[in-house]
Amino acid sequence: MHIDFNRRKLLAAFAALGLVNISSLAQTTAPGKKTRLILLGTGGGPTPKESRSAPAQVIVINDVAYVIDCGNGVARQFVSAGLKLSAIRNVFITHHHSDHNADYGNLLLLAWSADLAHRVDTYGPPPLVRMTRQFLELNDYDIQTRITDEGRPPLAPLIHAHEFSEPGLIMQDENVKVTATLVRHPPVVSAFAYRFDTADRSIVISGDTAPSDNLIRLAQGADVLVHEVMYMPALENLLTIETNAIRLKEHLLAAHSTAEQIGKVATAAKVKTLVLSHFVPGGYPYLDDHVWLDAVRPHFTGEIIVGRDLMEI
Repeated sequence: MHIDFNRRKLLAAFAALGLVNISSLAQTTAPGKKTRLILLGTGGGPTPKESRSAPAQVIVINDVAYVIDCGNGVARQFVSAGLKLSAIRNVFITHHHSDHNADYGNLLLLAWSADLAHRVDTYGPPPLVRMTRQFLELNDYDIQTRITDEGRPPLAPLIHAHEFSEPGLIMQDENVKVTATLVRHPPVVSAFAYRFDTADRSIVISGDTAPSDNLIRLAQGADVLVHEVMYMPALENLLTIETNAIRLKEHLLAAHSTAEQIGKVATAAKVKTLVLSHFVPGGYPYLDDHVWLDAVRPHFTGEIIVGRDLMEI
């Protein structure tokens, strides 16, 4: 979706008055786009939320699905987006926090139990290979039962896990080139952002990160940057009822990005569209879209989309 600058300014003014929701304009892909980006889950953190699913997104190119992160419920969200599980060819994990990888194995198992019968390549930092092997062992009884009872092909030979710890080109096929860079998410050392370059678009997924020069370089000139976001005033209120508030706040500030910070990152990277996701707080209290927009707008003049589950951009 592309909105010329004057129209964007007008829409932003309307949004500030509550007359229009800019994010609602992104419900369908712009005409002529072959690359689809769908936000499967936009909540932040491991605790299940009523209003947002766990972090996950999918890029669909020529009917091939590239899944990025696998938070709780990703398979259901994938189907709710109107996609067939057999479309999955590649899965990318940004880092090993449970809100990003809890359903990594489940997505593959449930897709296989439906109609997936071809090779799937998965990518992410260690210990992805060991996780894959242990997940298959954990579910071996179910897998073997379905092979015998339902005629499913063996699952293990279909999953090819690839580990990496350094930035660079991760994979390339006829649809897309995928590049990764290390981002700042202490204490997790191997945390990555991904850039997907296709014939018609460039899309960057930040993963979890504090403001990162590596991310700015990776996202330079991208059409779309999907970035995590924290809204500190609401977060400060929530921390007043947390027993471990001091340590939690220290972690959040060291490992994540505020609305002000991501606006500056998007500006420095000269991206066309900034998509807010991985919202913290992402459940209670629920914040209206204009709150997030107002927090980011002073720091980024491009197009801003407040992400929602199952939104297509």
